[in-house]
Amino acid sequence: MKSLLSKAMFGMAICAAPFAHAQSCGSGGGATVCLTATGNGGNVQLNWTVSGSAVSGIQVYRDMDPDPAGRTRIAQLGNSATSYTDTAATPGVAYWYWVKFTAGGNGYNSGVARAVRVGVMRDMTSMQMSTTMMPGWNLGNTLEASGTYVWGSNTFAEGNWAPAATQTMFNSIKAAGFKSVRIPISWKQYADASDNISPQWMDRVTTVVNYAHNAGLVAMINVHYDGGWMVPTYAQQSAANARLTKFWTQIANNFKNHDDTLLFAGTNEVHVEGNYNAPTAENCDVQKGFNQAFINAVRATGGNNATRHLVVQAYNTNIDFSTSCNVTMPGDWVANRLSMEVHFYDPFDFTQTYNSTSWKWGQAADPGGWANEPYVDAEFQKMKTNFVDKGVPVILGEYAAVSRAQYDPAGTYRKYWDQYITHSAFTHGMVPMYWDNAGTNDQQSGLFNRSTAAQVYPDVISTIVNAAK
Repeated sequence: MKSLLSKAMFGMAICAAPFAHAQSCGSGGGATVCLTATGNGGNVQLNWTVSGSAVSGIQVYRDMDPDPAGRTRIAQLGNSATSYTDTAATPGVAYWYWVKFTAGGNGYNSGVARAVRVGVMRDMTSMQMSTTMMPGWNLGNTLEASGTYVWGSNTFAEGNWAPAATQTMFNSIKAAGFKSVRIPISWKQYADASDNISPQWMDRVTTVVNYAHNAGLVAMINVHYDGGWMVPTYAQQSAANARLTKFWTQIANNFKNHDDTLLFAGTNEVHVEGNYNAPTAENCDVQKGFNQAFINAVRATGGNNATRHLVVQAYNTNIDFSTSCNVTMPGDWVANRLSMEVHFYDPFDFTQTYNSTSWKWGQAADPGGWANEPYVDAEFQKMKTNFVDKGVPVILGEYAAVSRAQYDPAGTYRKYWDQYITHSAFTHGMVPMYWDNAGTNDQQSGLFNRSTAAQVYPDVISTIVNAAK
């Protein structure tokens, strides 16, 4: 079932007060200092309370992640100070703050508080935004990696499938010529039984989004596979909508002050597990309801989310299913702020199947092969006709071909497929975002060494970047 925000509710969301931040306390020498940080359009306002013993040597520190190592002192204040205004904070970027103080002859810190100076939301449509994102790259197998999480810890599954994300890696992506990054994220494994997301995980995700901001990349975050709880059946609909709404309410509130270079994508490849056939009417109805629940939850948080660019998906991100199931876009009280996402891996035995003997692609090499160039163009034309030409941008959120070095040491056909898909997507008005799975050996689609950020396949990288021009 679909349910749209009422206009009254939407108006309340836009005019809502700044998101409330809890105090973060630290104690020592008989004193306790509790800090809050709140971002607004012109600055970040810090306020703190002091209880217990007298304090002296008040200093304010700032960093772009929650680790105090490497933080920068931005102010030295009088002993009676209880507030500070940071006017130098870059709009739309998250900062972590500490108040350092002396009590009983020793130095201590308040708890850490995070805030974002409200970023700029330009008067541009999602179609205009899409032109700034080509080509894009996926931080695959990183923040969506699975594992066992201990509540309250800073030990995450990130790193189980690929090296952890770094600022150096994002800088390398930008330097290579990519303009946007899709960041797949798992949330359920970091949530408690009531679907409250771990604050430590939210901090880590925010840090990684900062990497994108700092590198000058447009970023897109999502709710990725996440254990398969988003089942498009009426039996699972209510529970899945409730969880999706609660997750996106928390995620959106956390990022509500970030600028318009941060996009939210609601879901990933929603389908009935193991069933890749065309969706039933029930499947379509429930999946479309997930898209609507996502939009409603984000818009209701207000702030910059009232006009943020949002991305909804076609059923199982399949192009053919998009035209049968999702050609009518969900409702939104903001005009021209929605995009449609699909993925493309045809022919699958060439692009992804492990140890496949299919290693040639294209009309010239395999005239009778399936999913050659005319098929690609026809599929992408469907997206252009049904969405792009109607003012709805399309994100090709994943596509990639793995290496088949045992048959094609030079990677000729892989590179040609990557080039053709990228350029056809580009010429059909779609944003191509390459799926880098972090593996650079045979049978993998990674392009960069995730540990060093060095280019492993510079010829493929330059081919993709140049094809989106």
